[in-house]
Amino acid sequence: WGNQGTPFPWQVVWEWENDSGSWTPYDMDVGITIQRAYEKQHPWVDLSAIGFCYVIDFATMGSSKVSRPSLGTLNRSHLQRLAIAQSRVLIASGVPTVPVKNLTGSSPVNPALAGITGILMSAAGLPVCLTRPPKLVLHPPPVSKSEIQSIPGISHTCRKTTKKQAKKGKTPEEVLKKYLQKVRHPPDEDCTICMERLSAPSGYKGPQPAVKPDLVGKLVKCGHVFHLHCLVAMYNNGNKDGSLQCPTCKTIYGVKTGTQPPGKMEYHIIPHALPGHSDCKTIRIIYNIPPGVQGPEHPNPGKSFTARGFPRHCYLPDSEKGRKVLKLLLVAWDRRLIFAIGTSSTTGESDTVIWNEIHHKTEFGSNLTGHGYPDINYLDNVLAELAAQGITEESLVQEKD
Repeated sequence: WGNQGTPFPWQVVWEWENDSGSWTPYDMDVGITIQRAYEKQHPWVDLSAIGFCYVIDFATMGSSKVSRPSLGTLNRSHLQRLAIAQSRVLIASGVPTVPVKNLTGSSPVNPALAGITGILMSAAGLPVCLTRPPKLVLHPPPVSKSEIQSIPGISHTCRKTTKKQAKKGKTPEEVLKKYLQKVRHPPDEDCTICMERLSAPSGYKGPQPAVKPDLVGKLVKCGHVFHLHCLVAMYNNGNKDGSLQCPTCKTIYGVKTGTQPPGKMEYHIIPHALPGHSDCKTIRIIYNIPPGVQGPEHPNPGKSFTARGFPRHCYLPDSEKGRKVLKLLLVAWDRRLIFAIGTSSTTGESDTVIWNEIHHKTEFGSNLTGHGYPDINYLDNVLAELAAQGITEESLVQEKD
């Protein structure tokens, strides 16, 4: 068994090895079932609920065929006890469940064993109605070019980013001077960057900034106090874009930008509704970033990087709040904050394009992966994530200026 990088949105594909030693990928729905169980640290997963009579043991990364009991050797009371006991074991184990209904009510049963439970209960003379597992719907129905609409109030339908332009002129000391007040009598507490007392010189041991190690400054908006020596060193180790983020409370000073590699962002309206938003159409966003070579602002300058799963399709409701989120996402895109280059939390691959702390919905008609709809809190959550990157409604005014 193995899980490898793939262009699918979740970036994991599960494969099985045949007797000749070659590997074959599972279909999409099977791979998602396996990955969800693996991420939840289940010891095993039964694939019989989706048509495969196999159980995968994650401890051994092996599979075994499911053998079903002979109903001819069981009487009605045995069947009833077996069905009820099976449900109780699954409930006690905390395994995710779906309802199995009968005349006297319903009992939660693991999806993988719902089929055999239904057989046992039916043979025992108990009427059964099994709920079918929901189907993954990543994309909307096909949309013709004539059905695609531009978004009112937003110019164009595409934005591109290019390589970072080097900023010249101001030294780190000049940048920080705008955000700081000097403190002549430091408080009796630690600098949270170097963890030395503020009344003592900075404990930073790296390349030495052109600032005296005993000077102390207070950030003007949040009031947190640090060694100037430490703040300059922190700025030099960051993006050096003229902004600063307080390491204690994350308050942003200036305009924060990121290191997103060059790419294209498309956005338009399609004539289909998202689950939970039946009263409006849908905004579709398409991100496309090609692989390339890392620049000086990236983790490994000069080394190539991969870009898995592109183009990535994302969805917002075409509501007032949905359009507001899109406008702010456009600001985040222009500031190169949507993506970054790093290590994928899904595949473990390094030097690859990854999401950068602003969550997107990539599942159009379902919510099996947690990246779909309905999700009544999503728009508010993503607005909070954008605000944490320094992008608010005030940013829209700044972009026009």
